Amino acid sequence: MTQAALAQALREAVLAQDFGATLDPQDEGRPIRHFPSIDLAVAAFPESGPPVWANVAFSREHPQGLIAELPADGGPVRNLRFLADQRDADGNSIAWRPGSDWSAMNWVPLAGAVGEGGGRVVAPYPASLLKLMVLVGIGRLVDQGRAGWWQSLEYGGRERVVADWAYDMVTWSSNEATSALVTLMHAADAIRRDGGREVRNELHALFASLGLTTLRLANTTAEGGWGNAAGSGVGQIQMTAWDTVRLLWWLDPTAPCAPWLAADAPRLSPESRNQAMHALQDQALHQVLSSGALAGVPGWVPGLPARLPSRWLQPDGSLQAGEVSLPGDLRRFAAGGEVWFAHKTGNTENYASDAGIVRGIAPRRRHYLIALLTSLGSRYAPDPRCPTTWRIPALGAAIDARMAAWLEA
Repeated sequence: MTQAALAQALREAVLAQDFGATLDPQDEGRPIRHFPSIDLAVAAFPESGPPVWANVAFSREHPQGLIAELPADGGPVRNLRFLADQRDADGNSIAWRPGSDWSAMNWVPLAGAVGEGGGRVVAPYPASLLKLMVLVGIGRLVDQGRAGWWQSLEYGGRERVVADWAYDMVTWSSNEATSALVTLMHAADAIRRDGGREVRNELHALFASLGLTTLRLANTTAEGGWGNAAGSGVGQIQMTAWDTVRLLWWLDPTAPCAPWLAADAPRLSPESRNQAMHALQDQALHQVLSSGALAGVPGWVPGLPARLPSRWLQPDGSLQAGEVSLPGDLRRFAAGGEVWFAHKTGNTENYASDAGIVRGIAPRRRHYLIALLTSLGSRYAPDPRCPTTWRIPALGAAIDARMAAWLEA
């Protein structure tokens, strides 16, 4: 498979799901008025031959999809202009309302100069996928001797070691754990605010050194604030699919060397990378590209065929992970599955995202990275326990089937 063939396969997989027919309860249950924003990237590692990658993007302005132009070394996207998501003075996401007028909005560039041409793409807020960036930031602090995985950290009246906060932040998406770790980044002076303005952000410097300039965790507070109410959140925290895939490539211990990185590029230590991978591999929320955790919900649609970590299952097979409870007897998903999916999901009313590392469970051999960011949040979900439309896991299943047919041929 070539880069062009993979890009076309991803584009066709998205179009086949007919996302434009998704019903919108904010518009009296009619089909969504504007085609949703979907940013999708994949990097695959054939057993013989070089890596192959592609990125496609869709929006109301580009419902047939745009294929990103990616350089031969896997560097940044060349032909797309990414715009930062935005909110109003009350902290509401305004770009995704049924009657929103994009032509009247004051867009802020995220990547790609206005005069460069190419299609413009509004990068949807990553929701809790942002916790992948926090995880990396903590790993760097540990490696620099400014924090420790087994260091005690107090937040909200609870005292726990950093590794436990990080595990909960990733595996069941604890917001409290995220806030605790954001306070640690400020306390270590990795992030600093002065006069209500951010004046230092070492995480941004790290991402810039890795060429991942669309990854932004801006304007968090020393008290652990990272949402809209804190002045951060939508419009301040950004991720794009291709840079997220490349961050995963940097993390993946079994991936080939990243071709766009210099030999002296920053790395995580084996200990910090292991901590990150442990949390990603134990992900409980298989609810977006993979959907095994939702199999007890009426109308269930299978997604990417990932094995569900058994540690979250109760004796009756239902799932309990932190504050997350999901019904049904899910034991068959802990015993079966075709792949391991080490990943992080994100979800709010307007957004759903998922990104991770896929490895085949023997005898299956596929190995690829995938990142998806969308404006298809829980407002489009068929059930209150679902984070998004069933079309998203159906897309995950379709992409995995295509990757399996290619990588395991």
